[in-house]
Amino acid sequence: MLNLTRQFFRAAGLAALVASSSAWAAVAVGADDANLQYTGRIDFADKAAPVISWPGTSIEGNFTGSSLAVTLDDQYGKNWFNVFIDGKLDKPVIISAAKGGKTYPVATGLPAGPHRFLITKRTEGEEGATVFRGLELADGARLLAPPPRKARRIAFFGDSITSGMGNEAPDDGPDHELKDKNNFMAYDAITARALDAEMHVVSQSGIGVMISWFPFIMPQFYDQLSAVGNNDSRWDFSQWTPDVVVINLFQNDKWLIDREQRLKPIPTDAQRIAAYKDLVKKIRAEYPRAYIICALGSMDAVSPGSKWPGYVSSAVAQLRAEQDERIDTLFFDYTGYDKHPRVKHHQANAAKLTAFVRQKMGW
Repeated sequence: MLNLTRQFFRAAGLAALVASSSAWAAVAVGADDANLQYTGRIDFADKAAPVISWPGTSIEGNFTGSSLAVTLDDQYGKNWFNVFIDGKLDKPVIISAAKGGKTYPVATGLPAGPHRFLITKRTEGEEGATVFRGLELADGARLLAPPPRKARRIAFFGDSITSGMGNEAPDDGPDHELKDKNNFMAYDAITARALDAEMHVVSQSGIGVMISWFPFIMPQFYDQLSAVGNNDSRWDFSQWTPDVVVINLFQNDKWLIDREQRLKPIPTDAQRIAAYKDLVKKIRAEYPRAYIICALGSMDAVSPGSKWPGYVSSAVAQLRAEQDERIDTLFFDYTGYDKHPRVKHHQANAAKLTAFVRQKMGW
């Protein structure tokens, strides 16, 4: 799948870029410019055409000049991006990417002097991959040295909650609109900003530990370089090592095992605990010194009477008994709201997680 994706982008890329070129910006900045700062699991097999697929993946930098445009080559025309100028995080320019290559003007009429930009992927691998093909700046402008990298690092493994599905929808609105999915305002990204930490997000709406709404599960997905479905790409874990790992899974398992009864035979409590424990051990093997937080919520997996927090607690207790001391649990509060968490719920969850990480890590 990964090779087919790359073939599509290579075939369409050059012609689309020529067609989308604009006259208002005169300085082209390639995606392989050393002053661009990338964060996330990104496929750099072609450094001039990096492939972005995971939610929350970011590109940032500093530049001069009065304008900025972003050139993207999107696989399906379903991805959405934020572009923030000069640190105005409450005023994103939102890009709804068209299929194929296109240049998107995001800022004009900027005052003289240095400026800053941050691009983040709102959507996830479910919406396909995007090739970042560079920037266009105003005539005579240039990229400056990038901002320093953050010293702290957090990795998140999760499902639709971590991706931010439906988080910008009205409380009484649907959850599935792509325009309402914004990882930047999900609990993971809010927490990372509060802690001044770099973030990697490995999440997929509908995924579970034992069963998903599709034919692959997190133990098959957690180590991929590409987030587009179940594929044979592999992430090199040595490239980026987190200080903290947050795992927020089991919501889909609860629905599919208990409510839908799609996993036959129905697993026992011991089997559920063992499956979760096995996933944590896989992640621990890649990050032997990280502090792992096994979280759950804030949907109905943590509702009153649910057994699923107990499964997580039992798995963590067993791991602690096996001398894994840098691990703990954290359960987000169930509010009775039965749709995907909205931004206000994510903010409350982020506040709880931020305080917990500060306590455990001394941040």
